[in-house]
Amino acid sequence: MLFENYDVIVVGAGHAGSEAAAAAANLGSKVLLITMNLQTIAQMSCNPAMGGIAKGQIVREIDAMGGYSGIVTDKTMIQFRMLNKSKGPAMWSPRAQSDRVMFSNEWRRKLEMTTNVDFWQDTVVGLLVKDKRVIGVKTGMGLEINSKSVVLTNGTFLNGIIHIGEKSFGGGRMGDKASTGITEQLVELGFRSDRMKTGTPVRIDGRSINFEKLIEQKGDDEPGGFSYFEQPKLKQQRSCWIAYTSLKVHETLRTGFHLSPMFSGRIEGIGPRYCPSIEDKIDRFAGKDSHQLFVEPEGWDTIEYYLNGFSSSLPDYVQVKALRQIEGFENAKIFRPGYAIEYDFFPPEQLFHTLETKLINNLYFAGQINGTTGYEEAAAQGLMAGINAHLKVREQDPLILGRAEAYIGVLIDDLITKGVDEPYRMFTSRAEYRILLRQDNADARLTEKSFKLGLASKERMDLFVTKQEKIMILIEMLRSVSVDPNAVNGYLESSGTSLITAKQKLANLLLRPQLSLTGLLEFLPSELKSITSGYDKAVLESTEIILKYEGYIEKEKEMADKLARLEDVKLKLEFDYHSLQSLSYEAREKLSEIKPSTLGQASRISGISPSDISVLAIFLGR
Repeated sequence: MLFENYDVIVVGAGHAGSEAAAAAANLGSKVLLITMNLQTIAQMSCNPAMGGIAKGQIVREIDAMGGYSGIVTDKTMIQFRMLNKSKGPAMWSPRAQSDRVMFSNEWRRKLEMTTNVDFWQDTVVGLLVKDKRVIGVKTGMGLEINSKSVVLTNGTFLNGIIHIGEKSFGGGRMGDKASTGITEQLVELGFRSDRMKTGTPVRIDGRSINFEKLIEQKGDDEPGGFSYFEQPKLKQQRSCWIAYTSLKVHETLRTGFHLSPMFSGRIEGIGPRYCPSIEDKIDRFAGKDSHQLFVEPEGWDTIEYYLNGFSSSLPDYVQVKALRQIEGFENAKIFRPGYAIEYDFFPPEQLFHTLETKLINNLYFAGQINGTTGYEEAAAQGLMAGINAHLKVREQDPLILGRAEAYIGVLIDDLITKGVDEPYRMFTSRAEYRILLRQDNADARLTEKSFKLGLASKERMDLFVTKQEKIMILIEMLRSVSVDPNAVNGYLESSGTSLITAKQKLANLLLRPQLSLTGLLEFLPSELKSITSGYDKAVLESTEIILKYEGYIEKEKEMADKLARLEDVKLKLEFDYHSLQSLSYEAREKLSEIKPSTLGQASRISGISPSDISVLAIFLGR
């Protein structure tokens, strides 16, 4: 027999599939990871970077849960920046440039070191389904492989079509063929599918770029990382660069608009509003004279550069002509043109919060198949689908993260409850409880939960406990130690804040926005300084945030607790909403389609009014 019976088969080895396979296997499931090409595991098909606004928080959450994305990023990064440091800590977001080749290789190494993961290079062309339950997959080699659950993470491969000007050809990404058969079978089984579009820019030969005409963007002076495990810090970094388009560039790009598949109607899929192609930006923001571009290195030892912000599906010769009119790119040579890719996805209202499909038991969707965009969003879904597939096979309660617990919870709840009308991308503005969902406290929110589940290791849990103990010790010190005006007024004056005339607690002084914890620690008595001398940056950062923003944090916790009461009111999935005539017609239709599991979820469905929620609450005796 070529294959044993598996607990979980994961189809696709992108960011979603890799995290799904690792999570299920680390929990104890026997996993088979099937991919078309074992050389491109977790490949960064678009820009070579992880994190960013809200996305960095997601990577930290994945790491806190025991996932691999943060560790792999830390081991392969070539630059690190903490974005939004000029704003409040709820907005701080880590971002790293990675070495594209090293990233994929490190992911494969991590998966090969994960007990319980088997690999198979093949194409999945269909599912084995019996009595509305998935029992395995069919492959392009004609094999039938049995499993108790299946996680589909097909990315942009389902009936993928690549567009470059008037040229169109099948493909899941440049150099890889599309996947056929799965969409057609799922539609026959009753699923709704639709089309989406994404794109990528030209890749440029760095030897042909005049960097003297660009604006250098260096990494942080003290680079951090994503993982809560201690990783070697970057001793050197590669710079990114900033360039700008111009009216002349725009005029040249416009000459190809009539050949653009986006404007000619050949692309039917919905494109991303927040990461549009350059031609879409020029068309949508016709009054702007220029657009910012980011010139990003692809790795330590390559001359290849990625031009972030210049995604395009225009003819290749138009792309190159316009590129050479950007200052610094007058003599640019490219490795390959930008292109658009159109692919199938399945509206995510067809899923439960576990990411299991409503129509077929034990079948899970994760990543771009659900209408999302971004490595981080995909990886988060893969992690949760892998966890819940394992739990379902073991007949254990599922893991569902709330909106006040994690950006991962916000992401999945948005998908299931609101659906998507464009590729979904995470932003801090999507979360109601941003001050609770900070990048520095993902371990405090999630590690204990994951450890009890059996995913986060004891080593990870011990690190978390030690960190929390240090934070508590430091907070108590700062609240109990007073400083004399003569000792501290020099520091206050140099920081541009008012002097004190009587002794004050260090914790009270820390409330001043001009003062930092590292500055105030200098005024601890010498016997206490020795205690905190070994405290790392993460402990100091979390302590300062907790003390400075304590009032805001408590208010947000209270608000989250109030709204959580709605989440405690369970709704029966089989409830007949059409029988409640006091509900609006739209509410009856939406509730019947989405089948919310709680009153809280029902309240977030588009088209459901407060009066509809009141009707449901009264009916339920609330």
